[in-house]
Amino acid sequence: MEHVTSLPSARRETERSHAVARAAMVLGLASIGLWTLHGFLPALVWAVILTIALWPLYARLTRRFPGGRHNLLWPSLFTLALALVILVPLAFVAVQAAREAHDVLQFWRQIEEQGWPVPEAVAHLPFGAAQVSAWWQENLGHPAGTSDLLHRIERSSLIGLGGSFGKQIAHRVVLFGFTLLTLFFLFRDGPAVAEQGLVACRRLFGSRGERVARQMAASVHGTVDGLVLVGLGEGFLLGLVYHFAGVPHPVLLGAATALAAMIPFAVVVVFGLAAVLAAVNGSVAAAAVVVIAGMVVTFVADHFVRPALIGGATRLPFLWVLLGILGGVENFGLLGLFLGPAVMAALVLLWRDFTAGEGETAV
Repeated sequence: MEHVTSLPSARRETERSHAVARAAMVLGLASIGLWTLHGFLPALVWAVILTIALWPLYARLTRRFPGGRHNLLWPSLFTLALALVILVPLAFVAVQAAREAHDVLQFWRQIEEQGWPVPEAVAHLPFGAAQVSAWWQENLGHPAGTSDLLHRIERSSLIGLGGSFGKQIAHRVVLFGFTLLTLFFLFRDGPAVAEQGLVACRRLFGSRGERVARQMAASVHGTVDGLVLVGLGEGFLLGLVYHFAGVPHPVLLGAATALAAMIPFAVVVVFGLAAVLAAVNGSVAAAAVVVIAGMVVTFVADHFVRPALIGGATRLPFLWVLLGILGGVENFGLLGLFLGPAVMAALVLLWRDFTAGEGETAV
């Protein structure tokens, strides 16, 4: 009898040891896999974010125009379109920069040989114009002072910049290539990957895990609409303002405004620079128009449009969205623009589930 009763106990002990061994093996393999892929994790995460953001459009088109049995047409087209959307503006900026390089070099040689004359905008300053003009004339208005300034800039900022810049460009090109490659396979196998992810969430965390995964995906959609689309709108509107105000290079500044508008409070730097350029060209009124238009567009976008888009999709108060964006950018760079709100949405959903009363459903 004792031998019979000891068999279930021994079997349970064996199963428990097997479960511990499996868990240790899974954790070990996962750690090794993450360590192996850590250099490419940003590319993989970007591919996942872009796939989630573009999936509604992709699914709508593939349902209406099926791509065939092997399903290669639409993944290829979407991947190519995204590559062009990113590369064409970069090529335009590179061409513009090459065109401006000659003028910059000429201006550099001129001020090094003749000094840097006091800009006309200094005379229009509301206060301190005489002091600024005197300091400028004393320190930069003659070749000796300007040459000393340029040599200090060259020694402190330009030594070694070329080599590090080239390495960063090569690294970014490799990551971009892997992002596109991963994006193609995610578009091709998207439904299967999504179903596997939901099954894994259900098995690991139950129905709550699936809800968290869906909420995080919804937060990515809302963040893309609230940051990317609203940022592009801000860049377009302020680009028109730059054009009619006579600011130099309105297209480039408009593109920079669109990129900066995706990061809270960063757009002020760009339209402030545009206002300075307008003032340097001698038009203080145009500079004032740029500043006022920038403040109005930014206020409307940040206080009305963006909270409605992001908060509605993530079901988050905009304060938590803002904190998620800023904290994400600080810790994860540009990826944090999307990871931060997604993490905040998951945490708030878990908090609502935890604090919901008996028999209640968290909202």
